[in-house]
Amino acid sequence: MPNTGLKAAGTSVLQVAAGVVRDAQGRVLIARRPAKVHQGGLWEFPGGKLEPGESVQQALVRELHEEVGIDVLGIKPLICIKHEYPDLAVQLHVFWVDGFSGQAHGREGQPFAWVTSQELDKYRFPAANRAIVNAVKLPGGYAILDNMAETALMTHLEKLLSRGVTLIQARLKTLPPDSVRRFIRQAYSVCQAAGAVLLINSVHAGLGLTADGLHLTGRDLMALTQKPEGYRWLAASCHNAEELSHAADLELDFAVLAPVLATQSHPDKAGLGWAAFERLVADARLPVYALGGLSLADLDTACVAGGQGIASIRAFWD
Repeated sequence: MPNTGLKAAGTSVLQVAAGVVRDAQGRVLIARRPAKVHQGGLWEFPGGKLEPGESVQQALVRELHEEVGIDVLGIKPLICIKHEYPDLAVQLHVFWVDGFSGQAHGREGQPFAWVTSQELDKYRFPAANRAIVNAVKLPGGYAILDNMAETALMTHLEKLLSRGVTLIQARLKTLPPDSVRRFIRQAYSVCQAAGAVLLINSVHAGLGLTADGLHLTGRDLMALTQKPEGYRWLAASCHNAEELSHAADLELDFAVLAPVLATQSHPDKAGLGWAAFERLVADARLPVYALGGLSLADLDTACVAGGQGIASIRAFWD
């Protein structure tokens, strides 16, 4: 996990390791914080602060054993989030924990629960955990439908769904409005039946379309001064630190950062590269997908660099 130096005025940064422990049914483990501690009474993903000389991985293993009585067997990075409360600055290093031994229980007497990702919205978490909850709910892949004939769109959508893609953006800039309306009406019904989430690009925002969410262009993002209402999911295209920061300030659910590598449409334009992607994501305060010249083989690279996964026009159906 990237480890950058968040500094709040007059405070040091509390480094915290947390685990999203997942069982064989895909449920995740949450625990309630004691009433007398910071953010007491709220729910959290188990973990705790780093002791002197500990790595985040060592702290995670120790804390999960001490708090919920499990021994960690395997982890992978999920997200690293910085947050400043009025009285405390924290940096949360969060990992998936899919391999563990032992029976989870509240060793310190704290209530705990196994819940599905969709049930997380029923629980109150500290503000710093908002991005973590979104990261848990989001998949590793974000497919984009773009620049294809209307007759091919449904075929491509059904192919994506058959391959297990559950997060899709319709960015149909080359189609006339009537064609966009016709496709979105059908596509939304198909996605709902498949349990997938459909976002529409903000270039279509004036068409009165019904979908699960809105994906803002970079220009539309920077024109906003407050979060749009009425959407289950809100995302944005970002290209630099300023846009990522604004997306987080508006409390959007996730962002896409591009271009990471050179693309087929712009082969002569250099991408950010993975080092710059990692640096920018380290300062982001929301889940970020990598986009631009990527394939499924880049998924692990994106996650290790701090990303949620990859977004792509071609990777999921080539």
